[in-house]
Amino acid sequence: MSENTKGTTISIIIPVLNEEENIPVLHRELREVMDGFARPYELIFVDDGSKDGSFDILKELARKHRRTRLIRFRRRFGQTAALVAGIDHAKGEVIITMDGDLQNDPRDIPALITKLEEGYDLVSGWRIKRKDPFFARRLPSMFANRIISKLTGVHLHDYGCTLKAYRASVLKSVKLYGEMHRFIPALASWLGIEVAEIQVNHRSRIHGKSNYDISRVVRVVLDLINVKFLLTYSTRPIQVFGFFGVLGFLGATVGLVIVAVLRLHGVDITGNPLFLISIMLFLMGMQFITMGLLGEISIRTYHEAQNKRIYVVREIIDGSNGGDPGAEH
Repeated sequence: MSENTKGTTISIIIPVLNEEENIPVLHRELREVMDGFARPYELIFVDDGSKDGSFDILKELARKHRRTRLIRFRRRFGQTAALVAGIDHAKGEVIITMDGDLQNDPRDIPALITKLEEGYDLVSGWRIKRKDPFFARRLPSMFANRIISKLTGVHLHDYGCTLKAYRASVLKSVKLYGEMHRFIPALASWLGIEVAEIQVNHRSRIHGKSNYDISRVVRVVLDLINVKFLLTYSTRPIQVFGFFGVLGFLGATVGLVIVAVLRLHGVDITGNPLFLISIMLFLMGMQFITMGLLGEISIRTYHEAQNKRIYVVREIIDGSNGGDPGAEH
């Protein structure tokens, strides 16, 4: 892990939603930190349909400072969409993502980049001393981080921390939908990346109101199920649906055999619930197998229509290009 990123352009992406009091302070802090870090950089603010004066402030900042860029949505699309917009328009080889509420500390950015320069593809922040309510935010996050780490195989202490550093080549290869920005490390793991985690500062919110609500928990759970499926069965859906289909067929077979034995022994099976359950299991088995086959067709259509490969090559070393022609292969 020796790839060097020194001298590369850094793109810092900040989604914003009704943060008019925090924006000037955050912009000043970011400029102070990055000017002192002496690397070429750009600040990309994405206004996710703010209803206060955030856009006007950002527009003025973008006009005054050539390294500040502004993307404005027509309406609110969510944090994931805002990050995707920033990623799509980022010019840097290294991308930093962070929140616009001043709780992420810009002074942690050099440490993230320095860690990335050790050869990692993604460096995630870990809010070791998180300044959020314990029962409403921190406790649910603790359980969520453990579950996500267990299911995805990418072990991080703080999936919810937006402050992260990425190599642009990796991040631009990850497709995001829904609330999946928090699962980027897991989704990117399919590419065979190197992930690191460092402790970062977390500050209390001073201005504005948190955009977090309990409905996000439900969306995260649904997205987690989706991520697990994408990571494990996205190229072989018949294996997950077929498994449940086979279980249904086995259950139906066992039930029907028992019913047949009872009938041979003179037992009246009229209205016997076991017979009805067996028929239901058989039909469910058929449905699962059918869903798996339809999934296989959809997956093939998805990959072939986009000429999308089912693998990712990191590098190719060809002995014929400058190697010894007489060397053994």
